[in-house]
Amino acid sequence: MLETITIGHYLNKYPGLPIVDVRSPCEYKKGHIPNAVNVPIFTDEERADIGTTYKQQSKERAIEIGMKFVQPKLQHFIDETIRVAPDQTVVVHCWRGGMRSRSFAQHLVDNGFGQVYIIESGYKAFRKYALRAFEEDAQLIILGGYTGSAKTELLKQIDGEFGYQVIDLEELANHRGSAFGGIGQAPQPTVEQFENNVFWKWKDLDFSREVWIEDESRAIGTAMIPEALFKKMRSQRMYFLDIPRAERARHLVKDYGKSHTEKLQEAINRISSRLGGLNTRQALQHLDKGEMFEVARIALIYYDKYYARGVAKRDPKMVTSIPLKTTESDQNARQIIQAIIERT
Repeated sequence: MLETITIGHYLNKYPGLPIVDVRSPCEYKKGHIPNAVNVPIFTDEERADIGTTYKQQSKERAIEIGMKFVQPKLQHFIDETIRVAPDQTVVVHCWRGGMRSRSFAQHLVDNGFGQVYIIESGYKAFRKYALRAFEEDAQLIILGGYTGSAKTELLKQIDGEFGYQVIDLEELANHRGSAFGGIGQAPQPTVEQFENNVFWKWKDLDFSREVWIEDESRAIGTAMIPEALFKKMRSQRMYFLDIPRAERARHLVKDYGKSHTEKLQEAINRISSRLGGLNTRQALQHLDKGEMFEVARIALIYYDKYYARGVAKRDPKMVTSIPLKTTESDQNARQIIQAIIERT
């Protein structure tokens, strides 16, 4: 049986069903529904050939070439989809619910699949749905603080031990938000895929409860926080963790002290114009000697000034400072939760 459903219907009624994205590999790589498996009808090269033929010759000729590309793959499509959906109930989509998804879905039904759903308007509808979701009302608790304040560790503690709702943007971006933030991380998702990944977490939140999220600039490495979410983050109260610089430097040494020297050197050079010539030379000298605390201390001179400028752009009435003595996440989590409870 073949049935067309909206993306909202899929997410709300059939979220556990396997979903197949039949777009080309490069389309999928740029951005996809996070749980979708790519079974491309056309390779990137085949899709380009079809597009060129469509523009330079005719739609009919382009369809002929497409059929020629598809014929040898028909059994492969069945085999791959059975691997994704062994019970032969599956959701299929392409870019906008056109010929690719409809022909693929019909092929599945013709070959014994019991139930095949097509996403109306395809991935295009998903993108619209996802970005609009960030406009939903949400009470955010923004956790701020200078670099090295162990905010990510705090969020994990608040989520894991205390059961609060948390979105870890840096984890989703595979980046810790500074010139050093990509060291030791997996490659970053595309901007579009990062937005999709954030939505995938966002859609499961209970908005009758607060959501904890770390204060960030809009760019996290090469990833960009969705505009509607970023505006929401900027409009709500930030709880600023005020931790001594020396403690934060020690925390950075724990995070980055075992990183490859070459990577740290590259990161220092990337911010050399902001650090200044003297600080850059001193940082590189300390790095050569393995004096990681001094490297971290010098880097924080720049990052503290940079972060302070961002805090200054906020309404002072919407910033609550919480003095803390260490970066120890368990102890700090309890103090922060207590400070927020007392304020509310």
